Amino acid sequence: MAGSTATDAALPADLVARFAAALKRLRLTERRVGLAVSGGPDSMAMLLLAHAAVPGEIEVATVDHGLRPEAAEECALVEKACAARGIACKVLRVEVGAGNVQHQAREARYAALAGWRLERGLSAVATAHHVDDQAETLMMRLNRGSGVAGLSGVRESTFISELELRLIRPLLEFRRAELAQAIAATGAEVAHDRSNEDEHFDRVRIRRALAETDWLDPVALARSAALLAEADATLEWYAWGHFNNHHRLEGSAIVLHPSYKEEIDLRVIGIAIRELGGVPRGSEVARLRDRLYEGEGGNLAGVLVTVARDEWICRPEPPRGAR
Repeated sequence: MAGSTATDAALPADLVARFAAALKRLRLTERRVGLAVSGGPDSMAMLLLAHAAVPGEIEVATVDHGLRPEAAEECALVEKACAARGIACKVLRVEVGAGNVQHQAREARYAALAGWRLERGLSAVATAHHVDDQAETLMMRLNRGSGVAGLSGVRESTFISELELRLIRPLLEFRRAELAQAIAATGAEVAHDRSNEDEHFDRVRIRRALAETDWLDPVALARSAALLAEADATLEWYAWGHFNNHHRLEGSAIVLHPSYKEEIDLRVIGIAIRELGGVPRGSEVARLRDRLYEGEGGNLAGVLVTVARDEWICRPEPPRGAR
């Protein structure tokens, strides 16, 4: 890695200009922006582009999940890059709970980034998702038979209300190869995650398949993922409208009147379960919805759902001894 910012001048000017335009479009205030940087090629390219585009207006956080022995070295690499450029950098160490490790790591990471954003008074936190990420995710989930919510790509700007965290993704119109170009031009040192070469992972297999298939256009796939995200947001808005207009409370129970539109009812059931404190998975909610259509009940995420006449009654699942 360069010991100073001298080699940063070799960054392609068009990439810097495009990044600056994206950041200008996404920033709602003139407060400094936080960057979530792992040390990998994509996030390090984001760091280089941001430093060139808006010098003095960024801070960096790097998260150590404590899951891999090399994580501390990767965080140190990010700290070194920031020190060479006079960028404030903080290592956020988190503990990952049991269960779905990937999901728990993501939750812990976002919680830590939210706390850091508030502490530093930053306008938003930028992550390094790009065109190829969107295309790979879409293909991977299509292959799993996902619905609209699962096929939706990440959006350029997302607000996680429970964390008071605004996430922005200024690289969503950049290709992975363009980010690699930024790294190569500066000679910046980056961390390489060996799991990115492991074909046991679906994403790695999809990535290689896309690279070898010239008739599939990742840019077009990413555009479809973005459009699906808009469709998902619209369906969610409609589902909340149906929930608000067609439910009532009876003690601790939520009574729903179904729409008999499969996608809307899927979401309305999920809303009711979350309102009662459950955290359901989409595939499980779909199976429960199908049982309800057949007049059968079921329990999910600590919530018991039964059918009475043309209504679905959702209530906290009673203790085992009380059944």
